[in-house]
Amino acid sequence: MHVVFASSECVPFAKTGGLADVVGALAPELVKLGYRVTVYLPFYPRVRRHIEGELRYAIRSLTIPFQYYNRFAGIVDGGVRAGVQYYFVDCPELFARPELYGEGGSDYGDNAERFGLFSRAVLEACKQLGVPQIFHVHDWQAALLPVYLRSVYAQDPVFGKTGSVLTIHNAAYQGKFPPRTTEQLLFPWDLFRMDRLEQFDRFNFLKGAMVYSDVLTTVSRKYAEEIRTPEFGENMDGVLRSRGRDLRGILNGVDYSEWSPAVDRKIAANYTAEDLAGKRACRADLLRAFGLPNLADHVPVVGIVARFATQKGFDMVAAIAEELAHRELAVVALGTGEPVYERFFKSWAWASAGKVRVEIRYDDLLAHKIEAGSDIFLMPSRYEPCGLNQIYSLKYGTVPVVRATGGLDDTIEEWNPETRTGTGFKFHGYNPYDLLAAVDRALAAFADREAWTQLMRNGMAKDYGWQGPAREYAAIYEEVAARF
Repeated sequence: MHVVFASSECVPFAKTGGLADVVGALAPELVKLGYRVTVYLPFYPRVRRHIEGELRYAIRSLTIPFQYYNRFAGIVDGGVRAGVQYYFVDCPELFARPELYGEGGSDYGDNAERFGLFSRAVLEACKQLGVPQIFHVHDWQAALLPVYLRSVYAQDPVFGKTGSVLTIHNAAYQGKFPPRTTEQLLFPWDLFRMDRLEQFDRFNFLKGAMVYSDVLTTVSRKYAEEIRTPEFGENMDGVLRSRGRDLRGILNGVDYSEWSPAVDRKIAANYTAEDLAGKRACRADLLRAFGLPNLADHVPVVGIVARFATQKGFDMVAAIAEELAHRELAVVALGTGEPVYERFFKSWAWASAGKVRVEIRYDDLLAHKIEAGSDIFLMPSRYEPCGLNQIYSLKYGTVPVVRATGGLDDTIEEWNPETRTGTGFKFHGYNPYDLLAAVDRALAAFADREAWTQLMRNGMAKDYGWQGPAREYAAIYEEVAARF
């Protein structure tokens, strides 16, 4: 079976978040199961760095029509890697930009045109490069592909036996644009209705895919339940309840060839659950990197690697920052995001210079150092569709403290000091003092070195690799294909 992925991100080519990790890891895992997999991405400038030599074009020019004009896109052949064929949609006036979605805190004003073209270009390219049985589209940036498939291309015999699967990585990001987007992208106006693409008088990319895809998936069992409720559904809960039979939760896996202390080349020393000696070297290396080389061994290091945003629960962290600073701990944080939280972390680090350090940037090397060198990893998210860092942390023996939501709830089991079972610490209410209580439980456990070592090893024994999720996706592909 041939499966085509359409995504705006994929490692190693282009990444802003976990979407890229998922696409980059799932595709080769499906190849191992015997699937033919092709991945289409926009041809951003950063992609060029990953292609050696001169560019090779699989298709020199595709004509993509808009309301009053045409655009022309080429398809760059990215070659085969780990059995996966990669193609890149090249339209320089839309994709040759410094960032993927916007700059200076604002989205690019023509994102509807950019990703509308991307979806249609993938369909047109497949006519020449291979029509799949399944289109697997990821998030709003590729969400118009199933809409085109069932509307503009509905009578095209080439796609008569092609189904579609949408994966919702985060329901909060939907791609909302003015009503005129309907005609700009050459959709019939009867699609701009409440039961189709319209949502509060906006043309909604993600809603379109929710309505027109054959099966919907999201990235954890718990999040699949949560997004059917008003609290987490981002005004899409009604649509998702109506598609309940076709909505599945499949927990993301992680790539242990990149994120395992036994093989990680970006950390100071490798280690395993059986031999934890390297963990101490990694902690010392992390503390040097953050300017805290003299921190006592009995003081735990709390790591944070995140997008600094309200979604990640940093409003709660800000509310208890002073009390945390009075606890016997040190905090090392890495990330960028909303200006209010960047300012908070800077001011917190300034006020508590001996205990709090922050780097306002994303640095993959430093992210690995934090996972390996921290004792505790903090993820107090308001909501978290899946989350990957808590899974990385388990493998690195870095104990997660998380809010019990989405994939965080699915992957972390509360530590029980009596039975010595569990892998971390969870809190349920969205309240800063519930968070503080969970941190305090972690600090109390850290004081018992024997128990803490058992807690670390419990987490390191967990296996959240991609083999299981890939089989679940494969079963969905077979189910959808059987409908045609």
